[in-house]
Amino acid sequence: MDAIEVEGLERRYEGGYEAVRGISFSVREGEIFALLGTNGAGKTSTVEVLEGLARPSAGQVRVLGFDPFTERAYVRPRTGVMLQEGGFPSELTVAETARMWAGCMSEARPVPEVLELVGLARRAGVRVKQLSGGERRRLDLALALVGRPEVLFLDEPTTGMDPEGRRETAELVRALRHEGTTVLLTTHYLEEAEQLADRLAIMRAGEIVTAGTTEQVVAARPSRIRFKLPAGVAPERLPLTVPAAVDGRTVSVKTPQLQEALTELLLWARAEGVELEGLQARSASLEEAFLEIAEAETTGAGNTREGAFA
Repeated sequence: MDAIEVEGLERRYEGGYEAVRGISFSVREGEIFALLGTNGAGKTSTVEVLEGLARPSAGQVRVLGFDPFTERAYVRPRTGVMLQEGGFPSELTVAETARMWAGCMSEARPVPEVLELVGLARRAGVRVKQLSGGERRRLDLALALVGRPEVLFLDEPTTGMDPEGRRETAELVRALRHEGTTVLLTTHYLEEAEQLADRLAIMRAGEIVTAGTTEQVVAARPSRIRFKLPAGVAPERLPLTVPAAVDGRTVSVKTPQLQEALTELLLWARAEGVELEGLQARSASLEEAFLEIAEAETTGAGNTREGAFA
């Protein structure tokens, strides 16, 4: 069953700016779904509609079977929201802030429990204004978890955190998923998305360009082979059936068939008795897929949709 359903979502602002242009996707119950894209791609504009903070300009959105804007009373108690900036009263302590938030919830987690979950138990008596940027993000996360949400929205959850904080947050998100919580997150840390997300979508200029599992998204991009051309060997002698870029002695090859191309190259090198200095061969990465999409945006390339899914 799908916890989140988005069909033909559009969001326009005053002046006619189209932040979201007819996107469709779904998130299954108990799934971690990452929404990626450069600044201005439409991620936050999309998430705000899902959180019930804004009405869609067109299209339909359902969270736990309800419209999060018009049926907010049915959705809000069952969701947790971690915004990019919490904006809490700076003079309150961490514990006071959590108690204030818990007082607005029915069946809230005990404050000590939720602070322990996010690693702030020992900072309970510290004023919010004295927290580091990473600690404030931990507090934002704590308040998103107070109400034991069935669906959790995390907008850039680890921004400002040190590596340990990001690791601990990732472990907590996995534990929540294991308990059945559905998680939709946005992040600029591609490694974080690759490690956490069951599925993901990459947005560009308000549209979803590619979507699916990390493996599916990456599989659509070519693998790479790189090596230095042996002395005295002209590029024309290479056996490769795919085009190669040559810069001085450095040869770079992009191929959708890594094993076949590499086997062909190695057999040729053995037969010729030459060494391929600095030989590297690797599959495409999520970072390469993301950067390819981002570069297409800056060069004004047309949008193409890949990996559509229900």
